[in-house]
Amino acid sequence: MHKRKTFARWMIILAALGIVTLVGYHTYSFFDRLKENERAKMKIWAAAQQDLQEFQLSKDMIMSPVVLKVLESNSTTPMVIHILEEDIYDSRNIDFTKKDSINIRQKRIELSKQFAQEYKPLQVTYKNKALSTIYYGNSPIINKLKFYPALLIIILILIFTAAYFFYQTAKNSDQNKLWAGMAKETAHQIGTPLSSLVGWTEILKTENVNPDYIVEIEKDIDRLQTITERFSKIGSVPALKKTDLVAETAATYEYLKARSSKLIDFELLTPEAPIQVKLNPQLYSWTIENLVKNAIDAMKGKGKITLSISSKNNKAFIEVSDTGKGIPKRDFKRVFSPGFTTKKRGWGLGLSLVKRIIEEYHDGKIRVLKSSPKTGTTMSIMLRQTN
Repeated sequence: MHKRKTFARWMIILAALGIVTLVGYHTYSFFDRLKENERAKMKIWAAAQQDLQEFQLSKDMIMSPVVLKVLESNSTTPMVIHILEEDIYDSRNIDFTKKDSINIRQKRIELSKQFAQEYKPLQVTYKNKALSTIYYGNSPIINKLKFYPALLIIILILIFTAAYFFYQTAKNSDQNKLWAGMAKETAHQIGTPLSSLVGWTEILKTENVNPDYIVEIEKDIDRLQTITERFSKIGSVPALKKTDLVAETAATYEYLKARSSKLIDFELLTPEAPIQVKLNPQLYSWTIENLVKNAIDAMKGKGKITLSISSKNNKAFIEVSDTGKGIPKRDFKRVFSPGFTTKKRGWGLGLSLVKRIIEEYHDGKIRVLKSSPKTGTTMSIMLRQTN
């Protein structure tokens, strides 16, 4: 199936390239034919001009009315006529601006040089003596058609780009649905053994077991229940409720501190007064957990993590600082992209998930506040306070 889809995709691409090539070739041929017709028309006009000048110089010649009609009929081709004996430059079918009219002779000379690059000038002679030179350029319609192939290619590129993004969006949407379905199924599968663990914990309470062990087991069971709720919420809009940010952060902090290496020095800086924000506690806890685990990885399991909370202008700020290897400035935004990771092992989904939880679900902001090599990184979250 995959090979068939790949083959079909390449066939569509080759067909599109073939269409662009054919259109470009035929447009170029059409444009070239128009230029040939323009030159043929100008040769007839130059011959009529020669007849007119011969009539003016010869008293025996009879002027044909057809010549005058030919001379009057060309009202589109821009041209500059250089009368050699008087060294006069005249022009036809060219509109000059007021600025050009100040030095119109110089402007006509410049145009004659420009036209000479487009078409070979035509000579008007009488008895083997050159009387004038006709310089001419493309008519307005040819000038417009000149850009048609490029415009057509740009339009086709835009169409294919839009089709590509539509395909990618549809593909990503399908993948998101798949991941959401897998997450919900994972939550469902965890739920069965979790219920069993709760039952076994109740049995252990009746046995002669150290109560401290039971407390720790219950904490881990609560944690598993929280994780199950997190997975069950993927793919759906989570409910937000008014929560004390300080208390919620402190609870997550204490849990992580108790289960991390003793080589990690934890510091929590919080205000004494509560800060009320609209939160989904399970998802917010997941965010802090991801940031702390990333910090521990950056420090290779040894260093200091500082978690601070502050408020200003009705906004709450949570900062997670570490003493790890740091993030290059060029990667400040890339670290939040799905799949981006600097670790040898990992999916690169942690920070992209954090960004989605904070910005899409909580209408907040997350960014790399500062970072420098071998000094550490500070991640900053902004959430709006509520009364």
